[in-house]
Amino acid sequence: MGRITEETRKQKEEAIRAATDRLLRGELPPGGKCDLSTLAAEAGVTRTAFYPKKNRDGTTRPGPYQHLAEEFDRRLKLLQEAGIVVDPRTAQIQRLKDKNAKLETRLEEQNAELAELKEFKQLALSRIAAQHLEIERLRAERAADGKVAALAPIGPVSGTIGSCS
Repeated sequence: MGRITEETRKQKEEAIRAATDRLLRGELPPGGKCDLSTLAAEAGVTRTAFYPKKNRDGTTRPGPYQHLAEEFDRRLKLLQEAGIVVDPRTAQIQRLKDKNAKLETRLEEQNAELAELKEFKQLALSRIAAQHLEIERLRAERAADGKVAALAPIGPVSGTIGSCS
C-alpha cells in the first residue's frame, strides 16, 4: 500500500475520532462491541492501522493511527473506572456472573442443609430402631413374667359413652 496524503490522513483521523465518540456514548452497531475492531469498521480503516509496524530492519514504528487507538483505550478505561458501562453486553455478562455467584452460594447452602437433613434422618431412624428394640424387649419381659395381663385391642365403639345420654 502506498503512502496516504495528509488530507486523507486528517479525514481518516476525524472519522476515527467521530467513531470513537459514538462507541463511547454506547451507540454500538448491531453485532459490534466497544473494541478496536468495531472502531476500525465504523471509521472505515483497517484494524492493523492501530498497531505498531515493523520496518525492514526489524525495528518497530507506530502504526498510522496507533495514537488514536491508545486514546480510545484510555477513554474507555476511564469510563469503566467511573462505573459507566458502554457496552450493554459487558453489563449483561457482569449481571449474569453476579447471578451465577448467587446461585452457586444458594446451591452450596442447600447442599449443606440437605446433608444436615440426611444426618437427622439417619439419627431419627436409629432412634426409632432402638425404641422398637426396647419395646420388643419389654414385651418379651412382660410375657415371661406373667404378672401383667395383656389388654384386649380396642375395637369400634358402639353406643354412648359417658353420662350424656
